[in-house]
Amino acid sequence: MSPTPGATLRRRLGRALVAAGVLLALLAGLAATALVVMRDRQEAITGTFFRAVTEADTVQLLVREAKAALEGYLERGDAGSVQVLETLGEHGGLAGGQAPDAGPELVAELGADHEAVRLRGQADEARHAWLALVDELVATVSAGGPGAVSAADRRAEQAAYAELDAVLTQYGTAVRAARAEANAQLRTWIEVTTVAFGVLVAGAVAAGVLLWVFLRRWVTDPLAALARDARVVAAGDAHHEVEVAGPGEVGDLARDVEAMRGRLVRLLDEAAAAREEIEASHAALEEQAEDLRRSNRDLEQFAYVASHDLQEPLRKVASFTQLLSTRYRGQLDERADQYIDFAVDGAKRMQRLINDLLGFSRVGRIGTEVTDVDLGAVLAGVVADLSETVEATGAEVVGEGLPTVRGEAPLLTQLLANLVGNALKFRHPDRAPVIRISADRVGEFWHLACRDNGIGIDTQYADRVFVIFQRLHPKDVYEGTGIGLALCKKIVEYHGGDIWVEPDVAEGTVIRWTLPASPASAAGGARDASPAGGTADGTGTTKG
Repeated sequence: MSPTPGATLRRRLGRALVAAGVLLALLAGLAATALVVMRDRQEAITGTFFRAVTEADTVQLLVREAKAALEGYLERGDAGSVQVLETLGEHGGLAGGQAPDAGPELVAELGADHEAVRLRGQADEARHAWLALVDELVATVSAGGPGAVSAADRRAEQAAYAELDAVLTQYGTAVRAARAEANAQLRTWIEVTTVAFGVLVAGAVAAGVLLWVFLRRWVTDPLAALARDARVVAAGDAHHEVEVAGPGEVGDLARDVEAMRGRLVRLLDEAAAAREEIEASHAALEEQAEDLRRSNRDLEQFAYVASHDLQEPLRKVASFTQLLSTRYRGQLDERADQYIDFAVDGAKRMQRLINDLLGFSRVGRIGTEVTDVDLGAVLAGVVADLSETVEATGAEVVGEGLPTVRGEAPLLTQLLANLVGNALKFRHPDRAPVIRISADRVGEFWHLACRDNGIGIDTQYADRVFVIFQRLHPKDVYEGTGIGLALCKKIVEYHGGDIWVEPDVAEGTVIRWTLPASPASAAGGARDASPAGGTADGTGTTKG
């Protein structure tokens, strides 16, 4: 069934909770009121009324004892009987200090206009009036003896006593009636509390039953149906429709799940079509990749063969042009000498180009043994090979923390030779070259860097320097073939690393590259090496 306006689960549950909250608040208020009233009635019964009844009974008993003592004193003149009369003196409340003074509590409980309070006041007045007559009779007997009291005085005393005893009896009856009324109130509120708790328990049971019924009808049954449909869809039958059932949010959830299923079906259809396209594209790419691999192999073979086969005729050209320059310089005109110099220079550059191209084509194609290579020792050998240039330029070459890596020693030697050679070649004209090669361990790789204080590389050309035959300077300013850094990139990538030019360097150039750490290096750590043999602490420096 579809949800109707105003019939959402949130509103239904909200209304139910509000109704339950109001009922609970009413029952809680009633129970709290009952508890307060019951506690008040209980304190009144066991406190105020108990003391009032005790006071009434004690006073009546004391008055009767005093009356008997008075009769004995009047007949015999016994002075000891006077002590009993003193207990009903003018101090200590209605009972003369022999019982609790319940007057203030009784007024606070019943009010000043209540009959029991009024009778207590009358009893106190009657007590004072009788005690006044008693004092006169005692004084008369004390002065004239037992027979000195007249009959009229005796009748007046007896009338006052009768009035006092009657008032005390009425006062006791009124206090007991008030206590009985408080007892009735207590029983009534106990019944109210019992009924309230009974209603609360019954309401809780009814609410639980109704909650179970409504939750099953509104939530659990629709969710169970939704879960069954969802399991069918999850099992692979994406075209199974999800029934939209349940009120409010549950129905909205079922509708959203059905919309999601429809969207999923569309996506699956699109994915199937895309997969077919991808498979077709993959097959085409595989074919193109195979063509590229075959073409690369042919190009590498061609470069190797071409450079190798050009060696012999080029050597002859270079030899004979150099021979011409040596034997016939000055015998021909100046222009002929210039032409011979052009030929000799071109032959030499062609030889360097062919050698570099041959070395470039050999990387990864003609491999040597893979061993643990100490880069510190490699750097020392490179510096030794470049010693003439190092000394001529006054260069300082420093190796810091160079590790042992796994690779082909000739290629790694050529890598460092090209980097150091480039740093020496592109030195700054106003300062001696300072070249630092350092290494840091980062995870499973060594991060190496070659820093120099040369002329630097413009950031916009940072990627172009690794392209083969790419030159940033004219050949008449800086000699070279444009293969050096391209060869470095090929050697580093062949060993599983990466190489780049660090941007935004304040002075000179920083070329960074990574090489996988060898197991020996991982176990033993980096070994610092010195290009010039090293010092005791493993740090070496060579100066020209």
